[in-house]
Amino acid sequence: MDYKKLAEMLFPDIKESVQYYEEEVFPKRNLKEGAKVTRLAPSPTGFIHLGNLYGAFVDERLAHQSEGVFMLRIEDTDEKRKVEGAVETIISSLEYFGLKFDEGAGIEGEIGNYGPYFQSNRGKIYQCVAKYLVEQGRAYPCFCTEEELEETRKKQTEENVNTGYYGKWAKDRNLTLEEVQEKLARGEEFVIRFMSMGTEEGTFEIDDAIRGHLTIHENYQDIVILKTNGIPTYHFAHVVDDHLMRVTHVVRGEEWLSTLPIHYEIFTTLGWDTPVYCHTAHLMKMDNGAKRKLSKRKDPELGLGFYMDLGYHPAAVREYLLTILNSNYEEWRIENPDSHTDNFKFALEKMSNSGALFDLDKLNNISKDVLLKFAAEDIFNFMLDWAKAHKTEITNVLSKHKEDVIKLLNVGRNGDKPRKDLMYCQQIFEFISYFFDEYFDVVDNYPENINDEEAKKLLKAYLETYDHSDDQSQWFDKIRIIAQDNGYAAKPKDYKKNPEMYKGHVGDVSSVIRIAVIGRATSPDVWELQQIMGEEKVRNRIEKAINK
Repeated sequence: MDYKKLAEMLFPDIKESVQYYEEEVFPKRNLKEGAKVTRLAPSPTGFIHLGNLYGAFVDERLAHQSEGVFMLRIEDTDEKRKVEGAVETIISSLEYFGLKFDEGAGIEGEIGNYGPYFQSNRGKIYQCVAKYLVEQGRAYPCFCTEEELEETRKKQTEENVNTGYYGKWAKDRNLTLEEVQEKLARGEEFVIRFMSMGTEEGTFEIDDAIRGHLTIHENYQDIVILKTNGIPTYHFAHVVDDHLMRVTHVVRGEEWLSTLPIHYEIFTTLGWDTPVYCHTAHLMKMDNGAKRKLSKRKDPELGLGFYMDLGYHPAAVREYLLTILNSNYEEWRIENPDSHTDNFKFALEKMSNSGALFDLDKLNNISKDVLLKFAAEDIFNFMLDWAKAHKTEITNVLSKHKEDVIKLLNVGRNGDKPRKDLMYCQQIFEFISYFFDEYFDVVDNYPENINDEEAKKLLKAYLETYDHSDDQSQWFDKIRIIAQDNGYAAKPKDYKKNPEMYKGHVGDVSSVIRIAVIGRATSPDVWELQQIMGEEKVRNRIEKAINK
């Protein structure tokens, strides 16, 4: 077989060489020794999930800790899966969580010297490499129809052998030049297949940066590398791009381990260095006492939109993901409570390879700790930006009451035991919604030992003695007097000793006031909240509770 003639026949318009692309267009990067080049390479399907973010944090840390390059490549060769606006969603979602790329696809255009960064615009490059493989006798045209391939699968199933296009089943593998010419002359459609030299029994060895030394079965299938329209398959395109873009580390989920034999064989056939593969563990969750993979269908928390819609602060999500990315992160955080996450030395060998457990409750707890480090005004500004994008109906309310909201957010945050009850924007707004008359709602009942009539009597007494200028001590002394005058113990411990002597205790009376003013049985300090709300609002709330 004259492979060069076959290559010219199949790719008459491709004049460039692989060497041209390697040396002239995509030369080796001028980076310091040890610098890593990583890429996030999502498909534009419109859904970006926690697994993407999880892997992207690994990519970003590897690159930036080593003064390397973190890039975004869009793998958009599958026309059927493309979704309008998906690229913008990917970029804006990742930027929300503080991930910015050094080069690659961008909303305003591409940045960098190793593009195009959309695979759909790199067609000639893939065809050039495919042509080279044909010239080497390691790729060939396959004219099989879907019907023929299905017939082959049926025979393989009947014979109880592995299905696929390989060995004696690869019927177009040994077509002569004349046979190819005849089929081309008849206008028959064809794909380009990679000719594998592997066997079903053969194995190879490779080091995975997370999973260690692996012994894996060779690829033996003649996979399609170019479709009938000349567009590459994922397997081929990512190998070509990772080499020419000079990617040093490929971070991807463990579900891609089964494809590693294909990629390894293509790399070695082309004489290219294989990048360091880093196969991350699946994100898991506990469900009825058992671990299972997070599911797009079952678990809304898998989508990044879940966290953006609820208004989780990106710093909190980043902090949490680092706790499941590296086993020693929490220990580091205890030793470095005020240090930026970027100061943590991320290490691949500290990653789990058996399933990373995702826990929404733990994220919420970490979020409380993280938000405590932010000034109340910073939280307000974050909430306002979130509202503009995700809950526009509260934007005016927040803007109108900016100073009061900042004061509300700051209540109880500065003592020796600061309040830690702010988690994410939606929850924070619900937490302070009592302040706004249009959102105020009484959600809790009075204590069981106080009926509505008794509550109204206590509230009338409170309103008669209420003086907005009272300090906290004066204010509570008046509540204690109201309690005593109405048959309640001045101290809870007195009631506990002799419950038959009292209707209840001062805490029950203050609960009635709290529910009338705040609408809830639990809240931060009522006196401080009343100072923020103002006398008019407090009196209106009490009067409304008395007159209902």
